[in-house]
Amino acid sequence: MFAVITAAAAAAEAVAGEVAHQSGGGLPQLNTNDFAPQLIWLAAMFTLLYVILSRVALPRVGEVLAERRERIARDLAAAAKLKSETDQALADYEKALAEARAKASGIAKDTRQSLTNETDAERTKIEAQLSAKLQEAEARISATKTKALASVNEIAADTASAVIGKLIGQDVSAADVKAAIAARAK
Repeated sequence: MFAVITAAAAAAEAVAGEVAHQSGGGLPQLNTNDFAPQLIWLAAMFTLLYVILSRVALPRVGEVLAERRERIARDLAAAAKLKSETDQALADYEKALAEARAKASGIAKDTRQSLTNETDAERTKIEAQLSAKLQEAEARISATKTKALASVNEIAADTASAVIGKLIGQDVSAADVKAAIAARAK
């Protein structure tokens, strides 16, 4: 097997030497005898490549760039439109919130006023009832006082007659005590 590899290497060296001898011993691109045809082919390929690129590839690239510009412009316009709609919605929300707060404040004020009026009416009603009960109680107290004062003279006369009876040992009538008190008061 080693012999096969050695033989293949020798054959490859022989072929390489033959190619190097025919080409002048270096890179064919740097061979000065072949410069003129290579420059003609270079110019021809450059021209062909330029025509293909300018007619086929570059217009497609231009279309893609134009489409991207248009898409970006549409996206920016849509974003601006959405931003203005958002700003409008936010302004509407703030306005509705302010109106709701004002309405709630008005309702609270009306409710407070209504409760105050109801409380005042109830207080007036209760005060009137209490005043009536107070006048009735004062009338009863006055009647009871008058009755008690009327009874005081009788009770005093009875008590005085009992005390005098105990002191002197004789029974004195309540009418006699009343007559004595009346005579003394004049």
